Amino acid sequence: MPNVVAIKFKKLCLCLVTVSTLAGCSNSQVLEKTAATEPSKHKNVLFVLVDDLGVKDLSVEGSDFYETPNIDALANRGVRFTQGYAASQVCSPSRASILTGKYVTNHGMTTWVGDKFGPDWRSRKRFDSHDPAPYKHIIDQDEVTIAEQFKANGYDTFFAGKWHLGGKGSSPEDHGFNTNIGGWDTGTPVGGYFSPYQNPKLKDGPKGESLTLRLANETAAYIDKQKGGKPFFALLSFHAVHAPIQSSKPLWQKYRDKAEAQQLASSIPRFKFDRRGVTRQIQDNPIFGGLVESMDNAVGVVLDKLKETGLDKNTIVVFTSDNGGLSSGDGYGTSSLPYRGGKGTQFEGGIRVPYYIYAPGMSANGSDVATPVSGVDLYPTLIDLAGIAPSAEHKLDGISLKPLLVGGQTAERPLFWHFPHYANHGGEPSSMIRFGDWKLIYYHEDHRVELYNVVQDIGETTNLAKQQKEITEQLKIKLEEWLLATNAKYPTANPDYDPAKRKARLDRVKDSIPRLEKRHDGYLEKAYSPDNQWWGSEG
Repeated sequence: MPNVVAIKFKKLCLCLVTVSTLAGCSNSQVLEKTAATEPSKHKNVLFVLVDDLGVKDLSVEGSDFYETPNIDALANRGVRFTQGYAASQVCSPSRASILTGKYVTNHGMTTWVGDKFGPDWRSRKRFDSHDPAPYKHIIDQDEVTIAEQFKANGYDTFFAGKWHLGGKGSSPEDHGFNTNIGGWDTGTPVGGYFSPYQNPKLKDGPKGESLTLRLANETAAYIDKQKGGKPFFALLSFHAVHAPIQSSKPLWQKYRDKAEAQQLASSIPRFKFDRRGVTRQIQDNPIFGGLVESMDNAVGVVLDKLKETGLDKNTIVVFTSDNGGLSSGDGYGTSSLPYRGGKGTQFEGGIRVPYYIYAPGMSANGSDVATPVSGVDLYPTLIDLAGIAPSAEHKLDGISLKPLLVGGQTAERPLFWHFPHYANHGGEPSSMIRFGDWKLIYYHEDHRVELYNVVQDIGETTNLAKQQKEITEQLKIKLEEWLLATNAKYPTANPDYDPAKRKARLDRVKDSIPRLEKRHDGYLEKAYSPDNQWWGSEG
């Protein structure tokens, strides 16, 4: 295997990268600035994972509609990765990649747990040309999760919130977490965002209690108990901002008035049809605005507790999302523009996420880093910062980002995605590679490819595959090598496929836009009032 430290990387010199290198570089293969910049070891880890939060759903990322002062402060205090990616465009595989440090092809969970596959997919009456590939519904017991790594090194481990990585035998307790509050097999908050929760792993609070704030308070109480105790690894995994989109009346009112003042709905159409689905174009949903702000308030509760206890001086904080934003379905809460698409799609709006790391004493704190990074990198980064050696039996696909946290560099490398499924949000069965400024998408239905320069064309408007044939071929070859090396599973042809039926379904999706417009106009009416006392928030 070549020593990547000694290789002078150039943009597109993919021939120098072997398949084994693509599978993941070791910590010794990254370029450190100098040994003198090494910070002292950190003790605790707080990992905040938000569900379905798009990169444009925060004011620090340029939103003029949402207000997120607590998350903004964290992003500005730490290192903000401006090209941060989730490992998948949907939740379960992305979360499994965070916990295992592996690409989806290597842990085997390639879509959300519970999604149909094979011939069963046809029961959804979508009339697609292929049957989605099989996938694992649990995290295998032989995987060494990040929680197990920390636990084996003397840490207490804590989980609160959404799990959606399997039930009995594959729950948080089965994968290294000493404490589990609310984590079970389902992904959606079954009882909504206000108590009663209908969650067997979470006791109901007073009627109308916020689920998001409850999870934050549970995490804050846990942190408070850790003063002077064992070091901890805490994963706060919000259900927010996943559908159902719900808010309290005061927060709805705030964002309803803000949307009216900005008059966004009158400037451009709110929805457009893009290939396989509808995508939202503007941020003016006052219910979603309230849901985002309540999540930001909850983050503030936990960060305030760290400061109050003095543990902020010795705690690494990570903040990210499991996939892109809800611009392409699940209530159409937001817009990801200028990025194309949203959750579930193969475009940047489906995989770009907020990605912030604050570690006390790091010389790059307070800066932005443009190096493309993935959710698979968080596992090796956190154990590296904690001074924990990776398990010899558990191969990590990601790399430690510590060099970037101290002002150094990492070797240029490709990032990969594989989604052999159809998404509820218009996403197509596809695999992707990002290298340098380029992103190639390979479609499994008809083997076509698209090539985008995602630095110059962040909206993925111009397919350059025909103009840049050499780049296209190089990237395609390396993507195929990676898929082969990781034993990727593929969709299979549907023998009952009827193109006319698929076209009719897509025409119905396109024709739904006027109904969507009317519904979302209604959210801005002064007299708007949902049933059951604002989803139960009023008790």
